Order: sequence, then structure tokens, then C-alpha cells
Amino acid sequence: MVETISQLFLNTVKSYPKDALMLYKKDGEYTPVSTSDFEAGVKELSLGLQSLGLGKGDKLVIFSDNSPFWVMTDLANLCLGGITVPIYTSLMPEQVKYIIDNSDAKIVVCAGSELWAKVAAVRHQLDKVEHFITLGGDAPDGTLTLEEIKEKGRELGRQNPELFEQVAAAVQPDDIASLIYTSGTTGLPKGVMLMHSNFMSNVRAIDEILEFSPADTTLSFLPLSHVLERMVSFTYLYKGCTIGYAESVETLGENLQEIRPTIMVNVPRILEKIYAKVIDNVLASPPLKRKIFYWALNVGKEVSRHKLQHKPLSGGLKFKHKIAHKLVFSKIIAKTGGRVRFFVSGGGPLSKDIAEFFHAVGILILEGYGLTETSPVISVNTFDHLKFGAVGPPIPGVEVKIAEDGEILTKGPHVMKGYYKMEDLTREAIRDGWFYTGDIGHLDEDGYLVITDRKKDIIVTAGGKNVAPQPIENMLKIDPYIEGAVLVGDRRRFICALIVPNFEKLEAHAKSNSIAYESIGDLVKQEPVIRFYEELIDRITPNLASYEKVKKVILMGRDFEIEKGEMTPSLKIKRNIVEEKYQAEIDILYQE
Repeated sequence: MVETISQLFLNTVKSYPKDALMLYKKDGEYTPVSTSDFEAGVKELSLGLQSLGLGKGDKLVIFSDNSPFWVMTDLANLCLGGITVPIYTSLMPEQVKYIIDNSDAKIVVCAGSELWAKVAAVRHQLDKVEHFITLGGDAPDGTLTLEEIKEKGRELGRQNPELFEQVAAAVQPDDIASLIYTSGTTGLPKGVMLMHSNFMSNVRAIDEILEFSPADTTLSFLPLSHVLERMVSFTYLYKGCTIGYAESVETLGENLQEIRPTIMVNVPRILEKIYAKVIDNVLASPPLKRKIFYWALNVGKEVSRHKLQHKPLSGGLKFKHKIAHKLVFSKIIAKTGGRVRFFVSGGGPLSKDIAEFFHAVGILILEGYGLTETSPVISVNTFDHLKFGAVGPPIPGVEVKIAEDGEILTKGPHVMKGYYKMEDLTREAIRDGWFYTGDIGHLDEDGYLVITDRKKDIIVTAGGKNVAPQPIENMLKIDPYIEGAVLVGDRRRFICALIVPNFEKLEAHAKSNSIAYESIGDLVKQEPVIRFYEELIDRITPNLASYEKVKKVILMGRDFEIEKGEMTPSLKIKRNIVEEKYQAEIDILYQE
């Protein structure tokens, strides 16, 4: 049995010889990396790092966009018993400094002039770092290049041909593989210590319940510093899948057409944007096209219900579905490259309506749940166990129970070793072997886990009513006029919302209603526009309890941004920061 990531690497290069194990953009074209080139790259890098003095338990930082070289560097380090510390590329210099310094990193690997500029801004304070390595492009003064490291590795390999395998074989399942710093919706980021056995327990469990094979091509666009993308990348390699790397989130649509993936891991925000774009196009279409779309969607939903209930389709429904697919669904599926078998969604709650929409269209989304501290997957929907609005049953080997206050607890081989240098927080998070997730939820009658909200996000109104904001925010974000939403109202008399409009649709609304404005900032303050959104929200949420209803709104003149500290790199809202930033505006809503 494969028990360490170093064993996973050795198994992959032996079992899956391919001309294109990986694909990345070079000079405007997707370039393949064969299994043999991948193997040579990892071995040379590993020995090269060893020649620099990196050994078991030493920390290596990777600060780079996704690429085959990111993965090669990670595996090279893991195969010599090192600990990889990934850093989100969106972080600011002070945040980068904190992670490098707090992790006690000996080596920093970086790529790209923009990222090097962030490192350069704090480099004089990084006393513990012994070497800086560039993954590509020009090497700043005092840095080593990837090729120089590989040449050192080739030289060491010539001197001792058995060294790589000997060192890789010495890695143990309980060795720490990675320090992943939580993006932190509150407080300082915490260094989560994940062992080889943590990652491998997730890899084996996912392999047991989902279908991956060497015939699959995947598209990687979530940052590899995100624990979900990192773990599924190990899974892809474990099963010999071809991994294509998107150039960026902005080029995702183009890269989907080029790579034509069969599997892709998503976050809800991306799926929300795809959904909104489809609906926008429909609403802008002539009446006949709109009618055809909604007819097809109703047919797709009926087929979806039959599939979920494992009922056969009647001849008439099969015929209608064939027409719906030809006229509508095939065009939407083509935008994904036309070969998708399934998407995985994680990193936050996915709206039930959006999951149902994609399933009706013919794109299966398997929503799962987990945290950095759990390597990350705790539960996931599968082909045989699928329920929208739930995040699936716990994966094999994982236990889940619900505390008296509704908090989700989990136990198993997926739970982290602890937080680096934070023993008190570790003891608070792991009690009697159970990890306290900080999420609220329940197990339904079929054993599916349902997430209600983050424990810290629950709003308690002045009247003592508990309001879970995320389900309501998801409801709002489905509407084409709303891009983002954050509910506020803790210890207040009623609920209010900060709304990010769809600015294109808002401007069209202003034009058709003769609302004059000088800028977006001016438009969102107009009384008729605020009234329009308050009435719109009333229509979207007719079934909410009175204490859950949004009474007033603040319309934002821009979206929330990672760079301004309002979102985490994994696109979660930092509620405390948002509320703090807009405290004055929020207070005004409650003055009357």
C-alpha cells in the first residue's frame, strides 16, 4: 500500500508512462511534460536541494503560480523528507514575511517578477532563509536558478546513483509533509501541520469512491497553495491522470476549450459566475430563445429528478431530453470543452439551486466539505450517493458526529497533527481525538452531512434569534442583479446586507428607468436604485422568517477584494474585516 507521497511519486512514474502527464502554456501553446521528464525533473531537483543542505524536517517555501515546476519542486522536497510551505500569490509582502519567518523556512522558491518584488520588499528581514531559488524568468541577485539546482542534483546523482531512492524510502507516514497556513477569515494565519499519512488517507479514500483513471484529463486552476487543489493533484498523479494547468482565472474559459478536461475542481464563486453568465445571455436573448431555454431547463430538471431517484426515463421524456440537449444543453457543455464527466466543488457552500441547474444541463457537480486541518476532505457526494443541498456522506475511514450546540466534529487519519508553534490552539481544536471544525450542521436521515454555517458567522439578533447568513447570501447571489452579498445584524434589531451589484445589469436598469448618474459610486447611492434592490431582495426571499429578512441594504461601488483584505485567497469573505471597514455606513442603517 502507498503510505507516503514519496511512494506515490515512485509508483506513478513506474505505473503510468505517458507522453503528456502534464500540460502547461509556453509561448502561447500548451506544451506536454512526459512521465520520464517529470521523473527526471523531480529526482534532479530533490538531489539538488539535498546538495544545498536541505534535509528531513527542513522547510521549503513555494511562492509561485501553478505549473508542473511547482509540483516537481513540492515532490522533490517531500521525497527527501522536507516540509513544503506553500504561500498564496495574492498575499502582501508583510503576510509573506510572516509565513516565511514563522515557518522557519531554509529555502524560498519563487517565480515571476511581481512575486519576487514582494519577497524583495522583506528579504532583509528573512534571517533564517539560507537560499532563494527562482522557478523561471530572470534570477534576481543572490538567487539560484532551477537549472542550477538540477545540475547540482545531476552531479550528486552521478556520484551516488542510489541516493534518491534511499532517501525517498526513508520517509515515514507520520513525517510532516506540509505546513499550510490557513488563509484566516479571522486573526493571524495558523500553520497547519499535515503528515504524509494525512494526505494519503484522503487520496486513498477519494480513489475508493470517485472514478479517476489514466484516461482522464484534468484542468488545474485553483492555487496549489489551496489544500484541496494540492490533495487532488496527488490523487491525479496516484491514478495517472493528465494534469493541464490554466494560465489564470481570467483565461479559464479559453483554457477549458484548449485542454477539454474530463474532471475539474471548482469553488462556488466560479460556478456562480458561470451560472450568472448563462442566465444573463438568456435574458438578453429574443423571446423565442428564452422560451426554448426555459422549456429545455424544465425537461432537464425532470430528467435530473428521475436520475436522483434511480427511476427509468419514459420514451417521451427521453425524446424531449434529446431535443433539449441539442438545442440548449450541448452549447453550454461545449463551453467547458465538451468532455466533462464531473466537477468537484469545495472551499465553501454551493447553492442548491446552482447544483440543480448544472445537473439539469448535464454537468454533474459533486459537492464536498472539509478544511485545511482535515487534509481536507471530510465528506463528498458521489455518483451513487448524491443529494443537492448536502455535502455527501463522510468518506471512508472518517468519523463525523454533531456536538450538542450543532458543531461538526470529526475523527480519523485525515486530522492534522496540530498547529505549528501553537500548542494551546491545538489542544482547543482537537479534544479526545475529535477535531472541532467550527462549522454548524447536521447528519440527515440518510447519513448525508448538511452544513448550516460557520459557528462564528451565526448572527444573533437583539431579539435573541439565530440567523445563519450563508444560506441567505447564496439565495441572493443567484439573482442576475446581485454579484455578492454579506449579511450583518449581530446584536442588532434586524438584518441588513452589503450588496455587490452586477454593475452591467445595474447600469442597463438605470438607463431604462432614466436614472441619471455620474459614476458607479454615484449610482449605487441613488434612492430609486436602493429601493429597487430592497424590493428585489423581498421577492427573492419570500419564505424567510420575519427575523431573517433583509430590511435595508448598502450597495457597494465595487466587489470585495483579496488585496484589500476583504476576502481570503480561497475567495471567502472576511466578515470581521468587512464589518469593520463599513462600520460607519452600517451604523447609519440602524439609526432610524
